[in-house]
Amino acid sequence: MIIEHVASPHAPDAIGPYSQAIVANGFVFCSGQVALEPGSSGTLVGVGDVAAQTRRVFDNLAAVLAAAGVTLGHVVKTTVYLTDMTNFAAMNQVYAERFGNHRPARATVAVAGLPKGALVEIEAIALR
Repeated sequence: MIIEHVASPHAPDAIGPYSQAIVANGFVFCSGQVALEPGSSGTLVGVGDVAAQTRRVFDNLAAVLAAAGVTLGHVVKTTVYLTDMTNFAAMNQVYAERFGNHRPARATVAVAGLPKGALVEIEAIALR
């Protein structure tokens, strides 16, 4: 099996010892993205605004997926992490806008905290 590491300059650098994504056996496994501005010193955008953060997260995911040769339309599964489930509706509205009629499988999980104080993190698996 060949494992390909994926990195996009249009998404934030990994903030730990991991890859933005890995391609293996025709699947793209995207690490979780939070609302960090690409090319910045780790600046979190949309502080206090889960909709704004979710938009940035999708921009980051789209950039990583593009570097792997796929789009959001190739995503088969996501996991959404929220620090507060009262933010579900606002996140879900942006999520629905970005995926349109495409409906990947999804789990949404409440967590105690996320890196950099983010409100939302999303990871994705896509088929290439």
